[in-house]
Parts: sequence; structure tokens; C-alpha cells
Amino acid sequence: MKTAEYIAFTIDRLPNGYVFTYADFTREVSQKEAVIKALNRMVTSGKIAKLSKGKYYKPENTPFGNLQPNQAQVVKDLLEENGKITGYLTGYSIYNHLGLTTQVSNTIQIGKIKFALILKENAIQLLL
Repeated sequence: MKTAEYIAFTIDRLPNGYVFTYADFTREVSQKEAVIKALNRMVTSGKIAKLSKGKYYKPENTPFGNLQPNQAQVVKDLLEENGKITGYLTGYSIYNHLGLTTQVSNTIQIGKIKFALILKENAIQLLL
């Protein structure tokens, strides 16, 4: 099976709105450049869409156009490390999703379980 055929077969099995990177295919395919080229060709054909540099998703087609992926899918690399949960979504967007408010937020807020304390020139900066 060629690289492009393998990637197309794998993407067909993914659910709509699933976010993936070329690193998800490099274990089975040894040539990283071939994977990137195949993904870029699928973007130009409209089979997948590009979210940002190196991130792609399988869009869900509706009569009104393609739907963007879920917020949790967009930031899943910030919420997990090696299969372990390191953060969670919070803020107005989650409150709206739960039906607690009608405000629609344009920002995504992430709470981290770990925090780092950095001392810099007698100022304490808390990174969350």
C-alpha cells in the first residue's frame, strides 16, 4: 500500500471533526516528507482542512459549509501529555456549553493542573 493510500484509508476511518498531525502517521510510514506532501494534497482536494501549521482535521460538511472541530479537539495537545491529563477547559466557553450562561466567548481558557513558579528580577511570575 502506498503512503497516500494508507493515509487516505486511515483518515476515512476517523470521525468528523477529529484533529490530527503528520506525527500520527509517522510510526507506520517511515518517510515524514511523503506524509506531509500527501496531507497537503488532501487539503487542496478538500478532503481534509488545515487548522494551523502541522494540524489538520476532517471537516463535517453541512448545507451551510464545513464545521470547525470541537474546542477540546483543537487544544487536546495542551490538555494531555503522554496520555495523562494535565489541564482542563474553563471559562465562559465551557459555561456556555453547560448552559450556565448565554455569553459566547471568543477565547479558550485552559486551566493547568501543574503550575510553575519562576523568579525573575525580584518579581514572582506564576505560569498556569
